[in-house]
Amino acid sequence: MAESITPSYASNMRIIGHTDQGGGRSDGVQVMVHKGYAYVGHVFSRGFSVIDVRDPTRPSPVSYVASPANTTSVHLQQHGDLLLVVHAKDHFQLEGMADERNYYKGKIGAHAEDHKEKNWSSGLAVYDVSRPEAPRQIGFLPVSGSGLHRCWYVGGRWAYASAFLDGFSDYILITIDMADPTKPLLAGKYWLPGMNLAAGEVPNWPSEYGRYGLHHPIVHGDIAYCSWRDACLAVVDVSDRAAPKLITHKVWAPPFGGGTHNALPLPKRELLIVVDEAVLDNKEDGEKPIWVFDNRIKSNPISIATFPEPTDHDYLAIGGHFGPHNVHENRPGSFYSEELIFATYQNAGVRAYDISNKFAPREVGACVPPTPERMVDPRPNRPKVLHSADVFVNRDGLIFSTDFNVGLYIIEYKG
Repeated sequence: MAESITPSYASNMRIIGHTDQGGGRSDGVQVMVHKGYAYVGHVFSRGFSVIDVRDPTRPSPVSYVASPANTTSVHLQQHGDLLLVVHAKDHFQLEGMADERNYYKGKIGAHAEDHKEKNWSSGLAVYDVSRPEAPRQIGFLPVSGSGLHRCWYVGGRWAYASAFLDGFSDYILITIDMADPTKPLLAGKYWLPGMNLAAGEVPNWPSEYGRYGLHHPIVHGDIAYCSWRDACLAVVDVSDRAAPKLITHKVWAPPFGGGTHNALPLPKRELLIVVDEAVLDNKEDGEKPIWVFDNRIKSNPISIATFPEPTDHDYLAIGGHFGPHNVHENRPGSFYSEELIFATYQNAGVRAYDISNKFAPREVGACVPPTPERMVDPRPNRPKVLHSADVFVNRDGLIFSTDFNVGLYIIEYKG
């Protein structure tokens, strides 16, 4: 029961529900909520779980859908009665990838040659969730290479995703035709110059620095705001889905640490919230702000502010990842605000920010769940600390937040 869960720190928030997601699968990344059920993609458990959250004080796992062998499904998207689930190679099982530096700082492309003996599923699975407790697969888009990392779908004909395809150095942008959900089709591709190795392109970034790969796009109208990890922000015109075109590319790494994870447009205010993910322990990968960009001129977004870092504890001394991971992305049917932003801050839990003054964001709420009692993360020598990963806020304002080791928390914001 949530009454027995005492946060390590809380301000203007309280934990009202928790589940370990059942069956030893308490690892979670992306979460979506639909008709009173939460869908959680797993980072280590290779599949996704369905959790009944109709009573948010008593969330209960109802089913688990396993991925094919050697395949992870860390990210998923839901709109209406469709659920889109990524399939990708489980990189964490590869030799050397237990060291996060190898995954996040440029070594992932070295495993492209492994694709010749493919023993995993790569692509996008489509599920019917008209019965939300019982997903039923109705379609699949196969792709070459490692597979998909994260997708964006808010209904209609088009979906968008990051895909690591054969012949490329890392994840690129793909557009997906969902006109027939039972037969999704790859429609177009966009990559930054230097990524198409099969075409003889030569990487044009410092090889010692980090990952030039797309994390995922967020699309508003005909513009995809692409978080391109250490290549930072790429704004792409997707009006022609078969041939997306670059509008502008902004890079601030170095001197900042890169790892760009979300680029959330706030169209009414012509702002863009950009999150740089902390991916190494103890800020080894440098400063990772949450940025506010003025987005009035789409070809020239300009940073005007950053969110304040948590100061209620010395989170750097706690160990693990201290810095942003994700933000609630204002999806249709969920909580929507262009003034209140919810973010996960990994070992510093969940945070809420008031950005009504775009030049001076301020923290207005926080909840740091307790330290994990046990670890699901199989990687050796990982510190036993909180890792708040994703955040989804429903229309009622309830916060659903996943963790790499301890399951799903449901949190009430009291502001």
